[in-house]
Amino acid sequence: MEFMDVLLKRRSTRKFTDEKVTKDELDKVLKAGLLAPSSMNRKPINFMVVERRETLDALAEAKDHGAELLRDADKAIIVIADTMISDTWCEDSSIALTYLHLAATDLGLASCWVQIHMRKKDGVYAESVVRDILKIDEHYRIAGIMALGHSDDIPAPHSPDDIDKSKVHFLV
Repeated sequence: MEFMDVLLKRRSTRKFTDEKVTKDELDKVLKAGLLAPSSMNRKPINFMVVERRETLDALAEAKDHGAELLRDADKAIIVIADTMISDTWCEDSSIALTYLHLAATDLGLASCWVQIHMRKKDGVYAESVVRDILKIDEHYRIAGIMALGHSDDIPAPHSPDDIDKSKVHFLV
């Protein structure tokens, strides 16, 4: 698929089928995430892949709303950043998550970004909840989770007409 086609086709999907993501598909998605650029090429990003249903169900409860879709996803990829390597963990994590989503789209997979950073569950930061579920060390930060699977309910691709060129400002 051409790169612009991937960008137009990438849509968040919150409904997944029972079809499994293959090891080859998962490997390709993770490889894309590992190729994501990072500040000063420090590569502080790590991925935790969750496949166990009980853990996916627990993660689905990690914030007040917006994580429920993890119950039906085949896998979740938690993006964690080592703050001992880089202080630009939020930016680096966001870039890596974007690469994961674009690779999933290119492979015909469905995905959705589940925001964790700065979100809460019953007044407690969701990052702490996820940290407890997955036993993640304190020096790692958790920006988000990517739900991954197959879907029959992927929204229609964006159209080039959807591009709002008024958002671009030239300074002369």
